[in-house]
Amino acid sequence: FTEGDRDIGRVITGSSNFTQSGLIENLEFNVELKNRADYEFARQKFEELWKYSVDVSKEYVQTVQTRTWLNANITPYELYLKFLYEYFKDQLSLTEDVFLKYYPENFMRLEYQEQAVLNAKKILEEYGGVFISDVVGVGKTYIGAMLAGQLDGRTMVLAPPILLNEKLKGSWPNVFRDFGVFAYFKSIGKLDDVLREIETREYKNVIIDEAHRFRTETTIGYEKLEQICRGKRVILVTATPFNNSPLDILNQIKLFQNARKSTIPNLPDLEGFFKRLDGRLRKVDREKNYDEYIKVVRENAKEIREKVLKYLMVRRTRGEIEKYFAEDLKKQNLKFPEIKDPIPLYYQLNDKEDKVFMKTVELITRNFRYARYTPLLYYKGKITEFEKTSQRNMGKFMKILLVKRLESSFYAFRKSIDRFIRSYELFIREFDRGNVYVSKKYINKIFELLENDDDEAVQRLVDEDKARRYNSEDFIPEFRDDLENDLRILKEINRLWLDIDRDPKLEKLQKELNENKILKDKKIIIFTESKETAEYLKSNLGEKTLCYTGSSSTTIRDKVIDNFDARAKEPKDDYQILVSTEVLSEGVNLHRSNVVINYDIPWNPTRMMQRVGRVNRVDTKFDEIYTFNFFPTAQAESEIQLKKIAETKINAFLTLLGGDAAILTEGEPVSSHELFDRLISRKTILGEEELEESELKYLNVIKEVRDNDPKLFEKIKHLPKKARSGRISPIEMKNGLLTYFRMGKLQKFFISDKRNEAQEVDFITAAKIFECSKDEPKQKLPEEFYELLDKNKQAFVNTTTEETVPTRRSGQDNRAKLLKILKWLLKNSAKLTEEQEDFIKRVIEQLEKGAINKKTVQKTLKALDALKSEMINPLKVYGVIRQKIPEKLLESHYVESTWSYSGKREVILSLFLSGGKNE
Repeated sequence: FTEGDRDIGRVITGSSNFTQSGLIENLEFNVELKNRADYEFARQKFEELWKYSVDVSKEYVQTVQTRTWLNANITPYELYLKFLYEYFKDQLSLTEDVFLKYYPENFMRLEYQEQAVLNAKKILEEYGGVFISDVVGVGKTYIGAMLAGQLDGRTMVLAPPILLNEKLKGSWPNVFRDFGVFAYFKSIGKLDDVLREIETREYKNVIIDEAHRFRTETTIGYEKLEQICRGKRVILVTATPFNNSPLDILNQIKLFQNARKSTIPNLPDLEGFFKRLDGRLRKVDREKNYDEYIKVVRENAKEIREKVLKYLMVRRTRGEIEKYFAEDLKKQNLKFPEIKDPIPLYYQLNDKEDKVFMKTVELITRNFRYARYTPLLYYKGKITEFEKTSQRNMGKFMKILLVKRLESSFYAFRKSIDRFIRSYELFIREFDRGNVYVSKKYINKIFELLENDDDEAVQRLVDEDKARRYNSEDFIPEFRDDLENDLRILKEINRLWLDIDRDPKLEKLQKELNENKILKDKKIIIFTESKETAEYLKSNLGEKTLCYTGSSSTTIRDKVIDNFDARAKEPKDDYQILVSTEVLSEGVNLHRSNVVINYDIPWNPTRMMQRVGRVNRVDTKFDEIYTFNFFPTAQAESEIQLKKIAETKINAFLTLLGGDAAILTEGEPVSSHELFDRLISRKTILGEEELEESELKYLNVIKEVRDNDPKLFEKIKHLPKKARSGRISPIEMKNGLLTYFRMGKLQKFFISDKRNEAQEVDFITAAKIFECSKDEPKQKLPEEFYELLDKNKQAFVNTTTEETVPTRRSGQDNRAKLLKILKWLLKNSAKLTEEQEDFIKRVIEQLEKGAINKKTVQKTLKALDALKSEMINPLKVYGVIRQKIPEKLLESHYVESTWSYSGKREVILSLFLSGGKNE
């Protein structure tokens, strides 16, 4: 103060924190000291310290300008690299230091396989499960074995029996032994044995090969598998994790995640997410609005990839491997074979054959009622919705069976018609005696046989199994009429085919085998969906032909391996042609051949990819892979006409089947034109028809900077959070802002401008906007930058708040019904012990988390319904629940013991998109 103004001076001491934490959360204040002695002491100390002070203003300003978000000199290229660094930081941190100690002799270490192992291990530790879903033929078994070698604890491998055969060099036991990795191996068909096994041995890891077989949670197999996987790390090996129903993928994820309390970023309610997508698809009529249906299928697939699978799946296509691991492949002298476009083989029907063929298609799809296989739909009494659905499905499956047989071979179709006639005659005879026998016991077995195309066994089971007897008068009169109508149609079809005395399809095959240069003197694999067609072809193609079906012996299986697997321990050359049903279309290597002939139309194009995958292996010696597909057509002069007629015939199948066409194509939504085009496209075989731009492209960019320009990489690494820059907009939006946010493991990108609300974009879209050259000029940031940043921030907050709220469930949901009973039981628990109460509480907790499958819930409710008047007895109710809900399902998933729910919202960086230079 000036002389005479108050006192000589004062001291203010304390803390001045003007941030939110200083003003609100913590109590911080300053004290003013007026005493002259305090002032003199403080001044003296200040003068002493000032004498030895160092001027740091230059360094401080530099730090603020370069190491904080106030840095105004970051170029668009540097921001692009920072974006890649932050996004791929986890993958850049992966190291192969702790890799396998032992490799098989002459084993080719491939970078793309080792990268897959490192990624899979990280996913496994974070989420408790991982999909290893590289396309067929690139070594998923090797990746699985190397991954198991990285994990602690016992490992169990569940696989189809043929993939456990030690005679098969590439089988799971052999590959694990080659890598020096110990594991237990069990068939996926013997899950009861596995359940007993896990009671006595502690397993920490479960590998499930061909995991797509467990896409449905209402099967007994799934119910057992869920118990086996509970509390363990789960590795799902499949090239085709889902068909088209979003629920396919959900059911597999539920083997290691809770459906209603998942640890996937921003999606705790997985079930609600997948049901929303499924509901979206169900709203669109596939027949009436095909284009819209396809659009929704693709939108769903993209959303599943972006929001779920990016966290859980390792999947690379051949194209990606060849492009992004080219240097390593070249170094190893490894080259994938060239996949040739599939070649159509048209077998021409003469006028008489064509008329009979098309008339038959119409009769079996339009006029035939399939009454013999759906008796309960004619029953006067009450039946459950489940029974109605089962009966309808049985009718549909038998219809599809006849359609497939007709297209497969005239021989197989005639055999099927003969069996249908015998079955109908027997059924009508019993009906007239007053008896109707309905099989429920083996319904699942029948569907399994239908899936394996063994209709002879289906008819035998249907005719022989008399599980339940009804009186004929219990059925409406139309039942007898429809049975007679069906039998009349079957006999009409039989008469139509009596005049057909040649097999144009077989003749075409024999001609091609003798004259086609690609096929002549080559080892050839022929796939058919019919066991009878396979046996028919074997008897007509000569003694150098081997036939393998689901009922073939292990001796025949060994012959397949010795003659067609390039890695067979004892290779032989006794057979030139292998005819097989779908039983060999998964998992087995047949790469001593480079030719696959699809004798039946692969109605689901994924089947073609799986079949060709048997010869299209990473270690094949062939330079080219050939595929041939048979199509029925009428006589025509030109290739174009043949193709057009073939398309018309495919269209007839799909159109006449109507809604049931989805069963024929196994859920694949394809029109006749699209199906034909996909069956003659190499992209279908490669599994790349939906190929989008790959994240691997951008991972490679930042890897190259790290490996070739460490100085720049170091600079990028230390650029601050909230970094920003500006560039001339590479898209239509002008004067907009793209912001990259993070919350824990969740990463999101939002873009906005003054006129439009903030929109979320995916990584690829964001990467294309950030992507630029080193010379991209930096643009000034305008005042509106902050307004747009606030808009993007608010959108991020809204998204991360809204999506974490679980969707409400209908009161009709079976789980909701069971929960209601359990909560009633707790309220009336006077007779229950503390241990019994604890059991009920654990069941409630697991149900609320979505951790108990539908099949178990259904069985429990059914057993409770059977109590009837005893339902008011808490001890009886408890007894049923204790019996029906396995103890295993009350354990936590592996991830629940390792996951921590953490993460604050962060702005990582922003890019302003100006409309012109220095705007």
